[in-house]
Amino acid sequence: MALVQKLILASGSPRRLDLLAQARVTPDRLMPMDIDETPKKAEHPRSLARRLSAEKAEAARAAVKGDPAWSGSYILSADTVVAVGRRILPKAEYLEEADAAINLLSGRSHWVFTGVAVVSPSGLLRQTVVETKVRFKRLSTREIDAYLESGEWRGKAGAYAIQGIAGSFVQKLAGSYTSVVGLPLYETLRILEGEGYDIIPAWKE
Repeated sequence: MALVQKLILASGSPRRLDLLAQARVTPDRLMPMDIDETPKKAEHPRSLARRLSAEKAEAARAAVKGDPAWSGSYILSADTVVAVGRRILPKAEYLEEADAAINLLSGRSHWVFTGVAVVSPSGLLRQTVVETKVRFKRLSTREIDAYLESGEWRGKAGAYAIQGIAGSFVQKLAGSYTSVVGLPLYETLRILEGEGYDIIPAWKE
């Protein structure tokens, strides 16, 4: 008899779902966690990504605690932080935030930190943070204005999604492309498999 394994994704991100789908991993339940994502004073962007991914996983664990239908599930969460040096760029919600972020990123390198957290059925929390260095070309005023008008920046860390228009801004990338999209696929699957989640059977379906 095949082992029944359930996966809860503590996110509603279509990008993370698409990345998991590449490996034919389909979460059994989506549980976006609404937590305070405000950085602590002097918090390093890497530490923020690690802390928020863990807090989302723990919040999801608490939400299903005592529910027999979801006890023994794997819980997966992630959080992506964009930074220039130690300066953390917000998830842009307003035009002014997006304008400031894109002008700051234009013609320079920045870091993308994605924290991944997995709670195993045994209750163990496993984590990793993946760092990727991205360099944008120098953008003209016309390019910036047109990009801002597109609205693609809304709700995105650093005011951009690399799989969208902003992908054409990338001059160089050192690290994980999937991490910049929102979920470092290799590292995520390695943690899940290390905790006993069997990915291979779905490849045959």
